[in-house]
Amino acid sequence: MTWQRHVVVVGASLAGLLAAAAAHRAGCRVTVLERDVLPYVPVPRRGVAQGEQPHVFLHRGLLAAEQLLPGLEHRLEADGAVRLNTGRLPWLGESGWNPIGDQGYDILSSTRPLLEHAVRREVAALPGVRILDGRRVEGVRRGDGGWLVALAEPGDGAAAGEPGEPGDVGTADVVVDASGRSSRLPTWLAALGVAAAPVSRVDAQLGYATRPYTGPAGSGVVVQATPQEPRGGLALPIESGGWLVAVVGFGDDRPPRDAEGFEAYVRGLRDPSLARQLTRWTPAGEVSIHRQTANVRHHYESVRDWPPGLLVVGDALCAFDPIYGQGVTVAACQALELGAALAGTGSGRASARASARGGTRGLQRRLAGVAGFPWAVATGADLRFPSTQGRQSRAQAVTNAWARQLGTLAAHGDLRAATTLSRTYHLMGSPLGLFHPALLVAAARGRLAGLPPANPAPAALGRASSSAA
Repeated sequence: MTWQRHVVVVGASLAGLLAAAAAHRAGCRVTVLERDVLPYVPVPRRGVAQGEQPHVFLHRGLLAAEQLLPGLEHRLEADGAVRLNTGRLPWLGESGWNPIGDQGYDILSSTRPLLEHAVRREVAALPGVRILDGRRVEGVRRGDGGWLVALAEPGDGAAAGEPGEPGDVGTADVVVDASGRSSRLPTWLAALGVAAAPVSRVDAQLGYATRPYTGPAGSGVVVQATPQEPRGGLALPIESGGWLVAVVGFGDDRPPRDAEGFEAYVRGLRDPSLARQLTRWTPAGEVSIHRQTANVRHHYESVRDWPPGLLVVGDALCAFDPIYGQGVTVAACQALELGAALAGTGSGRASARASARGGTRGLQRRLAGVAGFPWAVATGADLRFPSTQGRQSRAQAVTNAWARQLGTLAAHGDLRAATTLSRTYHLMGSPLGLFHPALLVAAARGRLAGLPPANPAPAALGRASSSAA
């Protein structure tokens, strides 16, 4: 096959790998540059600070990843990922237990290292794609034939790559920054004389603590943190018959690192179901914490002198509070948008050739647009917590209040409300679906005639749990 263009992707985490897959499908030759020396087996690595915390694709992200890498779902399951239907996962929301049924969507549950390893294996096998690890990018500049990428010398803060790999990546038609929260793109842009992009930041001061366990089969469970009860937790099945148990807390009530404090924190949740599960399992590792959780959005789409042929995706563009599970799904959807543009089949004029001639800014706006609704959801929810500085916009306040009303309907048996919330959460439908007339009627009926009894705790959890207020 003759590759028409050369795309360089900075970063070999999930956003970068999916962008590489998209560029490959568009007929491009792809070079992925990664600062870390990548492991040959699924283990945590330094460049993914949150790698030991729970990760899943929302259903929309799973579909997007499967479209980019056909057969990925099957191969992930063969590697040990566990398929779950979220409608059957016990979930204690702010208003009570969600109904158990088929209103949810399938996800695959695994550790982040297994997920990333499987995606990297698929991408590395694509013809015309090479992944060069141990390469730290120092900067980018425009040359006569395209973009030139400057790499640090081995030993200058970058690990050595594999023997025989060239240090020169050649000229790139398009450079995609997928280097995550630690992106140095603002510095590179300043060196190019490009105006700084505005940055939005909403920090709820969320802290994670996660520990792996082994033990008999049981039920996963989610106990959602709320502004009134700012502690939450979950247990999800993972590969090799294991479990990941995570707890979260906000502000001064973030979970500790030590094992004794971790288990005490689990026992302090507003419902005992997760603590009861823990008594049946055996710890399989140490507690890992993560506190780099602020929502941070770089508004590169608003930079008027944006350089042609330069693009940004993933956390380097918009990083979310990970409690909402949106990051990898948004990255997968951005990769689809990127691939469509590079192939000349996108929703606008941005083919790769057009991008190189100045259409990049329009594509960057569309990449930013993919993150727009998830950003509104994450920041709107975080701004309700006392640990967050700032206030919700009027639109966020109205939408959040209505979503809580739907959550109350769902907690009292309304399957339409539960299905709608699930569809919106998994990015499978327009947020306008939240305002379906039937839901408005159900809410009005509930206010006038009262609500049915609250859903009981799911039978899968065993003994009855306390219900939410």
